[in-house]
Amino acid sequence: MRIVVGMSGGVDSSVAALLLQRAGHEVSGFFMQNWEDQDPESGCHADADRKDALAVCAQLGIRFHSGNFAADYRTRVFQHFLDEYRAGRTPNPDVLCNHEIKFGAFLEAVRAAGADKLATGHYARNAFSGGRWKLLRAHDQSKDQTYFLHTLDQEQLGAAVFPLADLDKTEVRRIAAAAALPVAAKKDSTGICFIGERDFRTFLSTFIPARPGALRTPEGTAVGEHQGAMFYTLGQRAGLHIGGRAAGNGEPWYVVGKAMASNTVYVDQGHASHWLQSRSLTANALHWVAGVAPAPTFQCMAMTRYRQPPQACTVEVAGDTCRVSFEAVQRAVAPGQSVVFYRGDECLGGAVIAATDAPAIGAPA
Repeated sequence: MRIVVGMSGGVDSSVAALLLQRAGHEVSGFFMQNWEDQDPESGCHADADRKDALAVCAQLGIRFHSGNFAADYRTRVFQHFLDEYRAGRTPNPDVLCNHEIKFGAFLEAVRAAGADKLATGHYARNAFSGGRWKLLRAHDQSKDQTYFLHTLDQEQLGAAVFPLADLDKTEVRRIAAAAALPVAAKKDSTGICFIGERDFRTFLSTFIPARPGALRTPEGTAVGEHQGAMFYTLGQRAGLHIGGRAAGNGEPWYVVGKAMASNTVYVDQGHASHWLQSRSLTANALHWVAGVAPAPTFQCMAMTRYRQPPQACTVEVAGDTCRVSFEAVQRAVAPGQSVVFYRGDECLGGAVIAATDAPAIGAPA
């Protein structure tokens, strides 16, 4: 089988290529350039990552290709990222990147080159059962990435190969070291490449002008100044610079709401602030891996952020929207993030969080 591996220059995709080669497949590596940045201080290591991917392919004796998908990324992922921040929401660009770029524009290029499958270093599993493809959690649940892959459709999932599906991260490192791969000890990448090592606020303000404004309690008392409402997300504690106020109760301050029209960020004290608590949410842009919802109303487990323990809930579907009611109170559920649904190890799909039933700022507590 002819398989193209999306090579990031990291240990996961490198071991994915190695395992496929050992299994007897005709393997080639492909490095995707998704961002162009002329700032040498950006900390985005695309050039170094490309060299690492090339070195691994050379060691394995497989063909190496590279392609520039920066234009697609800007129009299909980054523009959405900016639009969401302008609206006061907290987007997740990795989810959109997987659907639009890695298993979208990139998959189209792979097929045009005559390959049978596209492999990545994601920690996830796929299986064909009951006449359809299923997206399943990886063996290493601490690294499972199905949360970021939940928008894949049947065609995309059927074209995917996940060689690390049954491996722990420690085993991946061991395989890389035993094979003397040059990236065996390379640190895992974190965050978003287009931001790199730069301060998030500095980066975002180059695209969206920041407007400082008031930090207020839900009752309206000014307690400080923020640097721009777009920079803050529900539940955030760091960077508020309002600790130690004489009028406070000694507990840490957290972001509990935003009003973009008035450029106000609302804060309250205490991790368990009731302003952050909700029992239900509404979501839109629904996507089901199977192509259809399991039922108009069904029970399952859901995650509202990556690595959150799955939470029991009931989902009520109405066209492209849904209402999710949780058995337990949820904290700091952020509009713009994804709610992703599971039954056992199977990822059913997900949606973009639009709103929650957390107490409305300005309404009676």
